[in-house]
Amino acid sequence: MHERKILENGMPVYLIPFEGTEAATVLVLTHVGSRFEPEKIQGASHYIEHLMFKGTERRPTTLEISRELDAVGAEFNAYTGKNITGYYVKADGAHLGLAIDLLHDMIFHSKYAEEEVDRERGVILEELKMYEDNPMAHVEELIENVLYEGSTLGRDIIGTRETLKNMTREDLVQFRDENYLPNNMSIAVSGKIDGQTMKWLEETFGQIPNGQKEPAAYEAYAGHSTQEVPKVALQTKETEQVQLAIGFPAYGLNDPKIRAASVMAKILGGTMSSRLFISVRERHGLAYFVRCHVDPVEDTGSLIIRAGLDKSRLKLATKTIMQELRKMVKEGVSEDELHKAKENIRGKLLLKMEDSSSRAGWFGTQELLNDSVKTTQAYIEEIQTVTREQVQEVAKEMLDEKKMCLSVVGPFENKETFLDAIDLT
Repeated sequence: MHERKILENGMPVYLIPFEGTEAATVLVLTHVGSRFEPEKIQGASHYIEHLMFKGTERRPTTLEISRELDAVGAEFNAYTGKNITGYYVKADGAHLGLAIDLLHDMIFHSKYAEEEVDRERGVILEELKMYEDNPMAHVEELIENVLYEGSTLGRDIIGTRETLKNMTREDLVQFRDENYLPNNMSIAVSGKIDGQTMKWLEETFGQIPNGQKEPAAYEAYAGHSTQEVPKVALQTKETEQVQLAIGFPAYGLNDPKIRAASVMAKILGGTMSSRLFISVRERHGLAYFVRCHVDPVEDTGSLIIRAGLDKSRLKLATKTIMQELRKMVKEGVSEDELHKAKENIRGKLLLKMEDSSSRAGWFGTQELLNDSVKTTQAYIEEIQTVTREQVQEVAKEMLDEKKMCLSVVGPFENKETFLDAIDLT
């Protein structure tokens, strides 16, 4: 059960009350992320997210913000993606008013003090190093770099050393003001909802003027259509285990084929009984983990296969993975596999929706990114209509080896030595 409301300034709100919980989550989302950023300020969305926690006029320091939330046992955090930035507080429903007030204060009244901007610059640069030093994390960034090469989608969310060092307070405030607008945001409140919720929201978020500015736009990505040979991104690093990612173009969030693609990915590598898991790990013992998922954005997307592999058995591992991909294209899936994948998607989603944070994210995110907002039940019903023929059709379209991209973190001197170590034939 959910209800969509509109604040006086046009900001959409979703109220999602449900029984059996004492918790409530307030999630505030902005339709902005790294794909919207000019090259000069790459990383601005993530930088802004950090600065929201550094003090407001009413709560001048990070300590005062965290102390107020810690005093009621609340969970709070934020996240930045390619196309969305989110801030949330999850607390005892009795403190819902505090959660709304604090999020409003942080998002629209943060000071962005010059000394905090400079201090956080150093923090983010250390965060960048942390990701680069983590092969499992960095191989994901590399596959996106090569999949979306030449596009803002191919940039790292965190930015670069150069942009982080050169970004000014004025750059950040201007980008914030251009994007943190009621017509570019959504709010979702889920769990144990107080009868005063809309009043609190109207008194806070509803008072933000919409203004005449249009939020930043992004350039639609069309690079996949021109690729004719596989591409490779490499980080040369002495590691005991090679981290490998294989990516293919997929579909956007609003493409009807994304449902069949999701089912195919589940069968291929989405569970511990999936084809890749059984073939690569259980039968051959080539990897501890191997998985596959689809990652859509508004207008495009990707299918990504990830594995951690022994260098000495890399050729056998990649050969085994490619055999499974080609089998999917040639033979499709069985009725039993299709049924089990659908039930897995249904079951995982229903379990996820037991949490107020997940329910808030479900509705708030769709409001900003999707053509229409669907309930979980409507989504499950769409998944149930996927056929074997549709799965094989998307497999043939997506798993085109000319469009394949690879990223690797491991002890290889260059891309050629890596390609010599694998078998794509």
